[in-house]
Amino acid sequence: KNFIDHMLLLFNFEKKYFDKENVKSSFVGHPLLDNEIKNKVDLSHLTGKNKKIISIFPGSRLSEINTLMPILIKFITLNQSKYNDFLYVFHATQEFKDQVNQFLSESSLKNCEIVSDENIKKNILSNSSFAIAKSGTVSLEICNAGVPSIIIYKMNFLNFFIIKLLIKVRYANIFNIISNSEIIPELLQSRCNPNTIYEFVDSYIKDPKLGKIQISNCNKILDEMKIDTSSTEKVANILNTSLN
Repeated sequence: KNFIDHMLLLFNFEKKYFDKENVKSSFVGHPLLDNEIKNKVDLSHLTGKNKKIISIFPGSRLSEINTLMPILIKFITLNQSKYNDFLYVFHATQEFKDQVNQFLSESSLKNCEIVSDENIKKNILSNSSFAIAKSGTVSLEICNAGVPSIIIYKMNFLNFFIIKLLIKVRYANIFNIISNSEIIPELLQSRCNPNTIYEFVDSYIKDPKLGKIQISNCNKILDEMKIDTSSTEKVANILNTSLN
């Protein structure tokens, strides 16, 4: 702490830890919660057939995509055997959109699309009825858009074992960590399989109240995460004050 002048914190619950150590800190909010849809996009070419959208976030790393895409494809196959009114939109990075497309091309799935443009992603997400996301900060965007979701993740056993030894938290998702309860279902490791994903998604489709309860609980936490101004502006003001 002798080398720290001022810590800028993404989450307000972090401040008590730095106050305890007498480290100067300020809660500045998370920049992902600042992002608003700048330009509305006409999605009729995707949703012209009145299909509801399930947004899918398969990860931003190649290892995640290679692990999760086969599982997600099998889940969609199961879901399509019961429901034919959904469009599955994969939110991919520019770097790995071709890899995601290759998985889909090799499958026999229909009603699947891939988007990589950030503004189109935001428009798609805001019009989604549900989301399936790799565990990570994307949960902030999903909850901020008011979309119910589940979290999935899978890694090799050795890496998972090491992480469990090093990280002493009960949950992986930030909303669950803050609330100390599983607001958003976490399907990790052995639970990250096509059948379990299907069972959870099916339960949310059949009972929309589950999604409304999840969003209501997430909104209470989001209210604590947000600040009056943008996080970028707050950071700039702090830096300006510190440097002048």
